[in-house]
Amino acid sequence: MTTTPTTKTATGASGLSRRSLLKTGAAAAGLVAGSGAITGFPTIWAQNPITLRQFGTGVSNLNAIAEKCKEDLGITLEMTATDSDAAAQRAVTQPDSYDIADIEYWIAKKVFPAGVMQPMEVSRLKYYDKIVPLFIDGKLTPDSVIAQGTAPHTVGFVEGKDSTTFASAPTDWLTMVPTIYNADTLGIRPDLVGREITTWADIMDPAFKGKTSILNIPSIGIMDAAMIMEALGEVQYADKGNMTKEEIDKTIEFLIKAKKDGQFRAFWKSFDESVNLMASGEVVIQSMWSPAVAAVRSRGIPCVYQPLKEGYRAWGGGIGLAKHLSGAKLDAAYEYIDWYLSGWVGAYLNRQGYYSAAMETAKEYMSEDEWGFWVEGKPAAGDILSPDGRVMEKAGAVRDGGSFNERMGKVACWNSVMDEDRYMVRRWNEFIAA
Repeated sequence: MTTTPTTKTATGASGLSRRSLLKTGAAAAGLVAGSGAITGFPTIWAQNPITLRQFGTGVSNLNAIAEKCKEDLGITLEMTATDSDAAAQRAVTQPDSYDIADIEYWIAKKVFPAGVMQPMEVSRLKYYDKIVPLFIDGKLTPDSVIAQGTAPHTVGFVEGKDSTTFASAPTDWLTMVPTIYNADTLGIRPDLVGREITTWADIMDPAFKGKTSILNIPSIGIMDAAMIMEALGEVQYADKGNMTKEEIDKTIEFLIKAKKDGQFRAFWKSFDESVNLMASGEVVIQSMWSPAVAAVRSRGIPCVYQPLKEGYRAWGGGIGLAKHLSGAKLDAAYEYIDWYLSGWVGAYLNRQGYYSAAMETAKEYMSEDEWGFWVEGKPAAGDILSPDGRVMEKAGAVRDGGSFNERMGKVACWNSVMDEDRYMVRRWNEFIAA
């Protein structure tokens, strides 16, 4: 079992602890969130400049986070954004090139056993008790069924400070501090599909021949393919997240045939590619990420993140520390992580359509209407704005898929690394090259 972490209170020039700030009510929270002038975080890093090199996917390596971190903490974040496969490779092969790995949990399953990252002490994390249970025991609610695939909690802990073997239950040592996650589904152009979309199988409808796309990141794309295959009744997997060679072969052969039949228009790797395919109308139904759907909508083009009867494919990410970090840089990294979970970043991520790993603190930095729309599934009372101030949704809109509990409660599988991962990647590349 995990021991209850001790809470260390850091006090800045204002004399306010960060935890007391978060509990001073909506008025104070509004002042803090609005001005950015009062944070309660120490100013030590302003007098002793520290730069932390962070890399990861473009999902959360965002300039706004680096700018706010510099403003609040005086810590400079040098961010590098890559695709998922490049992130996994860099983490293992260039461990001295980064201080912080901002990666997904399925990537951590590949990376952490290599010994290039250091476990983190739960007792040093001020907001550990605010992390949603999904990352601790795998359950949204006490009676939730844990989804297939690499659920974050299964690779979230190790036994000790020098361990590289994942623990079967929560311990005092985390592999990564969770930060971001979501439930993914298909994006559609409702003005172009011409009918109701209800199932993952719909992406294979001959009516959409040449107008569909799935993403070309093997460990993620294969999970979308598995959702499609089960929905079609082609394969019933024992565990979609850990296929046998025979199941992989059946899945890839099906995809190759569909590709040769002209079902797919393209295979995308980046956020921007998926947005452009959908906005142009070249594609009318595809694998998509929630903010990409929002980006299409912000151009005045109809686009829906479609709830499907089989449920969602989920993913989660976190922040991990490089093995070489020590001394002041290690202290700064823990300070940065505490800041990350203290609310501002969580609210920023929630406003993009993702979810914060510390929902309780994020709520303090959101208006009642924002929280109602993004998290509770309520109709928007006023226009919903993106983090950069653009109108994303008009008053009266309801979030696709509904509330946080509705969406994350219908997760069928997590992005995954299989025992037959190398075989799967080789077969996937044969499909892309076919």
